[in-house]
Amino acid sequence: MKRFLKETDVKILYMGTPEMSATVLSALIESGFDVVGVVCQEDKEVGRKRILTPPPTKIVAMEHNIPVFQPHRIREDYSFARELNFDVIVTMAYGQIIPSGLLSLSKIGNVNLHGSILPKYRGAAPIQRAIIDGEKETGITLMEMVEAMDAGDMYDIKKVTIEDDDNYTTLSSKMAKAASELICKDLLAYCNGEIKGIKQDENQVTIAKKIKPETEKLSLGYSCKDFVNMVRGLSETPGGYLFIEGKKLKVYSAKIYSDQKISEVGCVVPDKKKLLIQLSDGIVRLTSIQAEGKKRMDDTSFLQGFHLYEGIKME
Repeated sequence: MKRFLKETDVKILYMGTPEMSATVLSALIESGFDVVGVVCQEDKEVGRKRILTPPPTKIVAMEHNIPVFQPHRIREDYSFARELNFDVIVTMAYGQIIPSGLLSLSKIGNVNLHGSILPKYRGAAPIQRAIIDGEKETGITLMEMVEAMDAGDMYDIKKVTIEDDDNYTTLSSKMAKAASELICKDLLAYCNGEIKGIKQDENQVTIAKKIKPETEKLSLGYSCKDFVNMVRGLSETPGGYLFIEGKKLKVYSAKIYSDQKISEVGCVVPDKKKLLIQLSDGIVRLTSIQAEGKKRMDDTSFLQGFHLYEGIKME
């Protein structure tokens, strides 16, 4: 087996798409690893003007003159990888299942940075689901990539505390930092066969289901605690929402206000400065919101331009 003496000896094919994945890619480059190619999802139209925008990992790759590949379906198009002469695939939030044919091209092996403490929260949305479920701790697991979803051997874990005021955006930033530290610490040792994998306990597996458009609609049937956790798990993107007078109201942050039960569930509790909603076990305050066609604002600013009348309800 080839011995890798330093980071510059290791040739990486990196696969990832969003901002947190770009953070990890930057850390690998700064640590001296030789990234010979970056695979990410296709450019997407963003915003009201639908401007075609490259993924964050593509931007980092282009800044360092690293070749970028954006196949529509990686299962059908990975011939480019045959020419790259890489030792290991490193993946962080790529967005597609990687075929075994591509995995077999690595000289050493293939590792994934998964956003949970496995075997909990296998699947597409581990960070969001941990917040939604009210977890106080999560982490990054460095694991072997296999064709089955997040089922490979585990090499190392770095735990991350979920604070009460964390949402998906802030926790993703913390997870990106943890993932960067973990991969830069372990990758050379992995390539030299110095880290042994541990099998996952299949009896402890839970699944983090994908956040679908229908998930974004906030239920007024939640308890106050579950409602706030749902808002946190969806914020800043894609953001949860309710309807008020038939118009969508995005909710970016909320907090439990009291345990009072003074109105029907869904009713807006009269207050000139606070946007308060009655739920089954108490009242929540919607502290950061965005009305349809308007800018994001705090609830006090919203109420200055919105006429509240008795009995108005959220849906």
